[in-house]
Amino acid sequence: MVHVAAPHTIAPRRLQAEAAAFAALDLGTNNCRLLIGAPTGDGFRVIDSFSRIVRLGEGLQNSGMLSEVAMERTMGALHACASRLGRRPLRGVRAIATEACRRAANGPAFLKRVRAETGLAFTVISTREEAELALESCTPLLRGPERRALLFDIGGGSTELAWVRLGPGGAPQLIGYESLPVGVVTLAERFGHQGFNPDGYQAMVDHVHGLLAPFERIHCIEHEFRLGGVKMLGTSGTVTTLAGVALGLERYRRPMVDGLVLSAAATDSALGLLRGLGREGLDRHPCVGPDRADFVLPGCAIFEGIRGMWPAREVTVADRGLREGMLLRMMRRRPTFAHYRT
Repeated sequence: MVHVAAPHTIAPRRLQAEAAAFAALDLGTNNCRLLIGAPTGDGFRVIDSFSRIVRLGEGLQNSGMLSEVAMERTMGALHACASRLGRRPLRGVRAIATEACRRAANGPAFLKRVRAETGLAFTVISTREEAELALESCTPLLRGPERRALLFDIGGGSTELAWVRLGPGGAPQLIGYESLPVGVVTLAERFGHQGFNPDGYQAMVDHVHGLLAPFERIHCIEHEFRLGGVKMLGTSGTVTTLAGVALGLERYRRPMVDGLVLSAAATDSALGLLRGLGREGLDRHPCVGPDRADFVLPGCAIFEGIRGMWPAREVTVADRGLREGMLLRMMRRRPTFAHYRT
């Protein structure tokens, strides 16, 4: 189980906790996220966290390059992360970059600059490792009677799918994975304001549905759903937003969302509410806000494309992902003590 402390705070017994702490940094197409945690049994306790929308992949779909403006925004967030990391001794630090840096022609040059200016050494991970890390972080939520699980992670530049075999007492096994070249940023840039009207929204859903067809043909997942015994689990800002809306939260509360099981009826109600708000309403909604208003409906369209291909009676919501997966891996390996320096 992941034990969560309040964001941006240092847990009690600071010196002992920090001596055993690990840090994970995830640089995605839309967000820059840092998590620092200390082991506790089979999980960890959060010591510090940081998250900022940087929109690193803004314009990437059309230009094939990271823009100067996007890189400058991201550098600001990475300097903040480096400052946090430099405050404490850490037993392990890992920094990964995903779709934006995989696709951009100038991605390697940007990460070289990041290392020179901040000391942060990023690794661009494969789509398979991205799926594996998401699966690792979500393993506690996959315990149950089901034989299979379909895990999806809706990102900024891509959407990861993991088709998983579950067994009693054993670790989940990855049967197949797919990285769709579509995320909330790429879909928002492709459809623009059309995504806020019914026809444009349906066009986004249909586009995603078409991208899912090859994965379905290979694994025959729809047949397994008809037989029963399949758990659908989503980990992304899209599904956590849907959960917050379904619960009627006036501010986001992770303990109420992580592990929540949403029925099809509750999901439909939340989707309908978000679609009916319009751009200004999304801007004002406490579970959305101005920084995310442009990306919520593209995320919903990706989710509806997935659920349209594989109708599920319910979906389990996970507020955990790559950072948690990295921390759990590092804690199991327990590397030699090393102080991080910028």
